[in-house]
Amino acid sequence: MLVKKKLIKLFAWIDNSNISEDDNVGNAIDWLRVIPFILMHITCLLVFVVGWSPVALWVALFSYLLRMFAITAFYHRYFSHKSFKTSRTGQFIFALLGATATQRGPIWWASHHRRHHLYSDQDKDIHSPKHGFLWSHMGWFLCLKNFTTRENCVRDLLKYPELRWLDRFDIIVPIAYAFFMLGLGKWLELYFPEFGTNASQMLIWGYFVSSIVLIHCTLSVNSLAHIFGSKRYQTNDDSRNNGLLALLTLGEGWHNNHHHYPLSARQGFFWWEIDISYYLLKLMSWCGLIWDLQPIPVNRLHSKLVQKELKQ
Repeated sequence: MLVKKKLIKLFAWIDNSNISEDDNVGNAIDWLRVIPFILMHITCLLVFVVGWSPVALWVALFSYLLRMFAITAFYHRYFSHKSFKTSRTGQFIFALLGATATQRGPIWWASHHRRHHLYSDQDKDIHSPKHGFLWSHMGWFLCLKNFTTRENCVRDLLKYPELRWLDRFDIIVPIAYAFFMLGLGKWLELYFPEFGTNASQMLIWGYFVSSIVLIHCTLSVNSLAHIFGSKRYQTNDDSRNNGLLALLTLGEGWHNNHHHYPLSARQGFFWWEIDISYYLLKLMSWCGLIWDLQPIPVNRLHSKLVQKELKQ
């Protein structure tokens, strides 16, 4: 029986459909199932073996920015909050792009984020810093109880079989993306040797290093953005606006704004609050790819203001 459970957990790296909520209880880290996450960090050390080249660094940066946009604009603002509309084809493409970020499937991601908003910084919040900084940063998704999708929070997304497939086989797209980087490096090595890169170098920088930085910057919104920054609005949580995080995450750092009015497609409510994801979404709306971007209502923009923004 014990061997069977371990085999199921190993197989869950590829297909997680055999894991139910009843199988996942408690806050213990499920070490067997998070081995790939650990190995990804270790693999980044291979930068000292493969070296670096300007083109590898530029590809890593582009890979980071593209997938950060996919997480902030699609996984977060679209799947989690429905802050704009798109076609079903567009929805699937957005989900595919988000899946390359190696942050699991769109339904799983949205289910836990919606639950976070229901109980933000309360006992039932799955990643509040009140439960400990490391827990809020990454312990919450490495533990047993949060591996499965909270289906009661995402009934609207479960009706799409293509999204359910991405959630079930959530490692397939990242693996395909890694092989793309491998192929890109080999192609550049063969046809543009003057760039000084190769397949292994592009794989390490373009996928592994880029992904790890991306994951931790995303997780910093859960942890750091509930500790450091300013508080413009009176919310029932410790969400903060943090300009540095906003730059790193293409707009997600305006977290107190977001918790004040989560439906808004724009999280930088004022012109001086840089929100690159919103600028790109606006451009996409002009091209007809998305529509009905939810604005922040004027009456909400100046409501529940903290008399003097709290800073820490």
